[in-house]
Amino acid sequence: MKILLVEDEKAVAGFIKKGFESEGFVLDIAYDGQTGQMSFLKDSYDVVILDVNIPVVNGFELCKMFKQQNNQVPIIMLTAFDSIDNKTTGFEAGADDYLVKPFEFKELLLRVKAITRRNLNEEKTVLTLADLELNTSAKSVSRSGKRIDLTAREYALLEYLILNKEKIISRVDIAEKVWDLDFDTNTNVIDVYINHLRKKIDKDFSPKLLHTVVGMGYVLRE
Repeated sequence: MKILLVEDEKAVAGFIKKGFESEGFVLDIAYDGQTGQMSFLKDSYDVVILDVNIPVVNGFELCKMFKQQNNQVPIIMLTAFDSIDNKTTGFEAGADDYLVKPFEFKELLLRVKAITRRNLNEEKTVLTLADLELNTSAKSVSRSGKRIDLTAREYALLEYLILNKEKIISRVDIAEKVWDLDFDTNTNVIDVYINHLRKKIDKDFSPKLLHTVVGMGYVLRE
């Protein structure tokens, strides 16, 4: 398991690195937000431990950037900022957990193990495309962390499209495989539902994900 630690206090960073490496983890350290951003883009990590008060780019902003780039990587905020307002800001930025300094290393270790275990358990139930997430267990949809409410038919349509992302799906396919209906060429019901879905998942977001391929059908892709 590989961890990215963004922490500007070298003594604290060294202490954390020594602890995790003694447990068999691999841990990279970035001492400022810009270096952390470069490391996150360059390498693949199972979890990020992120201080807030760091040089160049603060932890809250960096958390947002990380979640925009890969919202599947869990982030634990590790900071001396312990007010409710700060915790709220952290979770709104996309943090999955929040641990206040000073801390016991054993607690940080337990939290890392718990959050990565939870991530593995949820992996099969969460379908993603860009910043769009569909949780097949909870039957919930979100984009950029914002919940999107769908009707049962809209959800079924989106689930089918995301399971077949990058593929052009015809109206016949949607009628038969999503709603188990014979396709009536004289009705525009599928187009209506596509438009409803597009307004909900694309209108207020970028990039647009749901595309019409004239004469062929629809495709969900970046």
